[in-house]
Amino acid sequence: MTLTHAFPADESALDQAFDRLGTRITVARDEEVYAQDDEADRFYRVMSGVVRTSRLTADGRRQVGDFYYAGEVFGLEPGPDHRFAAEALTECEIQVVRRSAVRAFAGDVEVDRAILEATRVEMERLQEHVMLLGRKGARERVAGFLMGLAQRQPEDHVDLPMGRQDMADYLGLTIETVSRMLTQLQGEAIVAFPSTRRFHIRKWGALEALAA
Repeated sequence: MTLTHAFPADESALDQAFDRLGTRITVARDEEVYAQDDEADRFYRVMSGVVRTSRLTADGRRQVGDFYYAGEVFGLEPGPDHRFAAEALTECEIQVVRRSAVRAFAGDVEVDRAILEATRVEMERLQEHVMLLGRKGARERVAGFLMGLAQRQPEDHVDLPMGRQDMADYLGLTIETVSRMLTQLQGEAIVAFPSTRRFHIRKWGALEALAA
């Protein structure tokens, strides 16, 4: 008989499992968290830093899946293996918990519910990504990407932990096109880049209109 736990209404079983059973690890910048096609026997939650997921296609091209920030969970797969690899974009602190430990702690139903919820969130992100790639031009893609980062970091200046190549592989563009679009947006005073890895939105309305 499996002993399950009661959870506060505002905290999921998975959150409780991370808090009680999770092990914290430090991952250096550019270090791999797990590889593409590795067994998906652990769940991960970012505590600090940024994680990138990516996949190599059959012809050797790289597709960036998404970027995960503090508080976000990644690595929850509906199948037995990871479809994407995960790497640290910056030095990261990550909580790790075994899938089997979560099942023992919370029960099969709660684990399946957590995976279903994670799948729903990923599907929403995927749909937005597909629309971004299929319906928008290069300028709109870059604007939407910057707006998305700004919405995840509600600060005056927004960190840009990923490089131009990461942005290009996520947006389905060349690095030259990404650089050109960023230069245009800066030239029109829509955004300002005090450094290559930090920007400030100067005209929210104009960027929102492009991103929409």
